[in-house]
Amino acid sequence: MKKKVTKAIFPVAGLGTRFLPATKSVPKEIMTLVDRPLIQYAIDEARAAGIEDFIFVTSRGKTALEDYFDLAPDLESALEKSGKTALLDVLRTTNMDSGAIAYIRQHKPLGLGHAVSCASKLIGNEPFAVILPDDVIAAEKPCLQQMVEAYEETGGAMVAAMEVAPDKTSSYGVLDVNDKNGDAVVSINGMVEKPAPGTAPSNLAVIGRYILTPHVMQNFAHITKGAGGEVQLTDAIAAEISQGRDVFGYRFDGQRFDCGSKAGFLQATVAFALARDDLRDDLLSYLSDLNAADKAAQ
Repeated sequence: MKKKVTKAIFPVAGLGTRFLPATKSVPKEIMTLVDRPLIQYAIDEARAAGIEDFIFVTSRGKTALEDYFDLAPDLESALEKSGKTALLDVLRTTNMDSGAIAYIRQHKPLGLGHAVSCASKLIGNEPFAVILPDDVIAAEKPCLQQMVEAYEETGGAMVAAMEVAPDKTSSYGVLDVNDKNGDAVVSINGMVEKPAPGTAPSNLAVIGRYILTPHVMQNFAHITKGAGGEVQLTDAIAAEISQGRDVFGYRFDGQRFDCGSKAGFLQATVAFALARDDLRDDLLSYLSDLNAADKAAQ
């Protein structure tokens, strides 16, 4: 009987240098997409997938993350006294029960794989998810929930995947698959992290959602630094394949935004705002006027 996936690791130790100077004092994961920080989207997705234990791999200067999920009694009291019950309800969705979140420090920036391995003692002998908050996925059914449902049928390890332009594969972990039907779940023969241009085995790229077995944690003891001189998570997952264990790619249903880049963050802001009934009309009107002004200027 397969164990349920109830634990998730959130690697949030990065410095967010692409968003300086904002990230000088504000962790990138707290930056606001419309009216919620990036990390809230990740937590909400995890909750929808049945995650109960949340493990944050952090670094120095990330205490704002801890504060965000704590109670804010003075603010709650002020909202209650002023009768702003709708805002109070929204605020309370950001609270996490005592003990639900664990925080672990990654002392040196040695890569995503190293960050995940820092949580090995809290994972124990259970399957676990990994969510990268930079990858925000808009989907009718949250991406990790889709994957958990697929995992319940397949077992093994599973990575979220999407097709990217061939000239972009060098920026991703890329899957080697035997896939002739375009199925949602595909068996993986191998994985290559950031392949050199023209050498990628496919254009099916790994995106920041994973369901992994505890064997993956054990693999970190036997792998060396990979692409970029860092400990790569894809190398630890690829070791599962060489050891004869099942690894699957999952083509999720939804749109992914790379909120680790400025352009991706702006695109996500527009897309998520347009999906809001209270914002759509004003934003569409502004964009229409902007487009008309641009055409007139030409």
